[in-house]
Amino acid sequence: MDDAAVLKRRGYIMGINLGEGSYAKVKSAYSERLKFNVAVKIIDRKKAPTDFLEKFLPREIEILAMLNHRSIVKTYEIFETSDGKVYIVMELGVQGDLLEFIKTRGALQEDDARKKFHQLSSAIKYCHDLDVVHRDLKCENLLLDKDFNIKLSDFGFSKRCLRDDSGRLTLSKTFCGSAAYAAPEVLQGIPYQPKVYDIWSLGVILYIMVCGSMPYDDSNIKKMLRIQKEHRVNFPRSKHLTGECKDLIYRMLQPDVNRRLHIDEILSHCWVQPKARGLSSGAINKEGESSRATESTWTPESTGADKKSATKVEPREEARPEAQLETKPQEDTVQVARQAETVGLTSELNRESEEGHLQQPSETHT
Repeated sequence: MDDAAVLKRRGYIMGINLGEGSYAKVKSAYSERLKFNVAVKIIDRKKAPTDFLEKFLPREIEILAMLNHRSIVKTYEIFETSDGKVYIVMELGVQGDLLEFIKTRGALQEDDARKKFHQLSSAIKYCHDLDVVHRDLKCENLLLDKDFNIKLSDFGFSKRCLRDDSGRLTLSKTFCGSAAYAAPEVLQGIPYQPKVYDIWSLGVILYIMVCGSMPYDDSNIKKMLRIQKEHRVNFPRSKHLTGECKDLIYRMLQPDVNRRLHIDEILSHCWVQPKARGLSSGAINKEGESSRATESTWTPESTGADKKSATKVEPREEARPEAQLETKPQEDTVQVARQAETVGLTSELNRESEEGHLQQPSETHT
């Protein structure tokens, strides 16, 4: 029985193709029960690799079934047929993803960015409170509903955090996600705190929202790591960002994991809280630095770079010489897993390797 017939028996009228990979595809469909369009991810177990079937798919299904938040894509139904196909029926992001939105319309005004970022941060707090980490936060995985509200999608890299006997979260040792959004500790192969990793990705996303460009050029991973470890964040002068906004981004893109903000600190930050805005230039933050002093460490971009798209980054100025990194990632194996679909088709590139290093995707994964 083909997909259209299977879906018809479940009360869905199959529509257009929204995205396709080597073992999964996403279709639009009209739900006769819900009376609106949905997205249906269809996974063929016969074509999928073993590690995906044994680890990633069970994790994703378990987590999708437990999530219920207004800023997370809803999962309406999950079922499997006897011929080994899994159907995941989800909320449809009718306005596409945030990356395409920014590429088309440019950087967001701070008020619009604040609203969308608050929605996203609330979704991450909800997940983190459940000890669920996303680990693939990027603009392509942020869908927009009919009113342009954020809907977090694609939990293919997500997992439940484990705790040790003392109740502390255990570290993760494997790389996952996209290099452009990955924290420096992840790119270096250092055991990392997965919730803290999510925060770095949030910082990259907010930067893209308000600047319309990437904060770092990931075409040279070694150079990018040097700049990140020096805690250098360059903002376009022409965007006229407020000090509060730059302060928040700067503190999320903190290479020291012990000083990087937690999700509760993000939600309580003066830029995120409209009623508490008006951070004075001499206000002292939790790290013992004034916002004025913090701002002086930013390296402004030249105004000629202001027209960059969110996917193209011009090289920044050379970072200062630094000792070689202890763990040097192979630059030719770090690939940005650009998601071609707008409805959360699980990325098939850069799946984590159990050995804890960057893994070259095999042909069966591309």
